[in-house]
Amino acid sequence: MRINLQQVSRAIILLVFVIFIVRLHYTGDILKLINPKYVMLSKTAAILFLVLFVAQIKRILESNKHDHGEHDDHDGHKHDHGNAPFTIRKFISYAIVILPLFTGFFFPMSTLDASIAANKGTMLSLSNNTSKADVSEENVTESEPESIEEGTSNEVQQDDNVADPNLYSNTISKEEHDTLIDELSERNSIEMTDQLYTTYHQEINMNADDFVGKEIKVTGFVYKEESFSANQLVLGRFIITHCVADAGVIGFLTEMDIAEELDEDTWVEAVGTIYLQEYEGDLLPAIKVTEWNVVEEPAQPYLYPISIKIT
Repeated sequence: MRINLQQVSRAIILLVFVIFIVRLHYTGDILKLINPKYVMLSKTAAILFLVLFVAQIKRILESNKHDHGEHDDHDGHKHDHGNAPFTIRKFISYAIVILPLFTGFFFPMSTLDASIAANKGTMLSLSNNTSKADVSEENVTESEPESIEEGTSNEVQQDDNVADPNLYSNTISKEEHDTLIDELSERNSIEMTDQLYTTYHQEINMNADDFVGKEIKVTGFVYKEESFSANQLVLGRFIITHCVADAGVIGFLTEMDIAEELDEDTWVEAVGTIYLQEYEGDLLPAIKVTEWNVVEEPAQPYLYPISIKIT
């Protein structure tokens, strides 16, 4: 029985793609690459790869019944049935396909950090109030954010790093969205939960004057720029609209007494008061911190914009 190595290689690559996608879903790392609303699409891709794998196995079995390589079809065109010589062009094609599999399996899944934030122009993004909510036609309800807990601590907080189960239910109706905004404007204390962060952030930036003096609780990674004063930093989060390639940074310019002592990429949970701060000609909503904790990076470090169902 003659084995066609090129045909077998193609089958193996297809199967490995299936395993790779399934692995991403099993570990939850898929959500470090795409917005949750595209999860079903990635599952569909895995199914298609599996179908192609089965078709490739059938082709391998059928090719064993014939001894032919590259030949002309009825129109005189040449087709490669897997027996043609292995050329440099083919090697490059295989390498391009295999590269994402190699990096996916053998390199750890890393998260975006302050260095990426600098490249994306974080302060320009905050100044232009670029946080937007996507619109789609899905339907799911939101959970109410928890209240802010009292207490002050300046030591490293140990937690179970448990993922927020509501984070991926990120589609609500227009009525629910309007209710959230109305309730937000009436709150004296605001908690920037992962699920509601983008919605609250957009509203606070668009109507900053209405939130001055209100208490806010926020969690984010430390980012600094050379133009900041010693007590300034940004507590930022990366937001994924479609995939990690379009990730942007949102957050708040923050004033802390110990800002100079905090290294970039340190995750901080802070409670403070909203005020307006001028930065390079722009007036930004900022936070004057009164309480803070250094915390571990969340299991789900990225945010996803809430989608509003238009009915």
